[in-house]
Amino acid sequence: MYFGGIEAGGTKFAYGIADEKGNLLEKFTCPTITPEITFTEIINYFKEKNIKNLGIGSFGPVDLDPKSPTYGYITSTPKPHWGNTDFANYFQKELGVPVIFDTDVNVAALGEITWGAAKGLDSCLYLTIGTGIGGGAIVNNTIAHGFTHPEMGHIQVPQHPNDDYAGFCPYHKNCFEGLASGPALADRWQKKGHELPSDHQAWQIEAYYIAQALLNYIYILAPKKIILGGGVMKQTQLFPLIHTEVQRLANGYIKHPLLEDNIADYIVPPLLGDNAGIMGAIALAMKS
Repeated sequence: MYFGGIEAGGTKFAYGIADEKGNLLEKFTCPTITPEITFTEIINYFKEKNIKNLGIGSFGPVDLDPKSPTYGYITSTPKPHWGNTDFANYFQKELGVPVIFDTDVNVAALGEITWGAAKGLDSCLYLTIGTGIGGGAIVNNTIAHGFTHPEMGHIQVPQHPNDDYAGFCPYHKNCFEGLASGPALADRWQKKGHELPSDHQAWQIEAYYIAQALLNYIYILAPKKIILGGGVMKQTQLFPLIHTEVQRLANGYIKHPLLEDNIADYIVPPLLGDNAGIMGAIALAMKS
């Protein structure tokens, strides 16, 4: 018995199958071109696999309301060709199997709490910091939804005292995503993040913004584990800077070992690495 998973990103799609124990048997990637091109390649793959269910974690915004006429759609994304795209229903019709649909970051959180860094816990937060910033939360073993999915990348954060950058977000300019995403780093410093030395001042400023955001999420959700993924977080020198900055900004307000003695085990990279998304999509399929 096989379960299928798709992690749909703005740059590439990852897709593959796992067995009933969650062992990833195959994984492939393809570029995010247009729905016609990308969907056709992936549908042809799954038609050969005899899967029971398919889980999809998609970039957004997406419609997750089962009562909505556009449920399962990618909706108002600025990505060319992808706005108002029927995703879940199209795959269900083409493959003839149940399709379970959520955001890419929500399924990454699900993957990490099922098999990864948050295994055995009933809550966690997964944040991806890359081309954009998005977050997914598991609360009492349930993916957090409201009238729509959380948009954690667009919260407001105080500007660093030494940073006068206007912000990259086309909607809010200097929101969290506008100040701390990969494109914001590249635009501010005129170099991509991986081209900057590990001791560059960019990383202290980056850690400041990430820590501000994490404290907001901690105060509101109190997740039992925070997992930071995405391209920017491959700069591993950020983790100790973020740990220090979270403690400094919290200023002793929350007295708990997770924020005091054990913060290096509390705010961590994904244990599943780049497979967090596809494994989360497979976990979504398996839970149906």
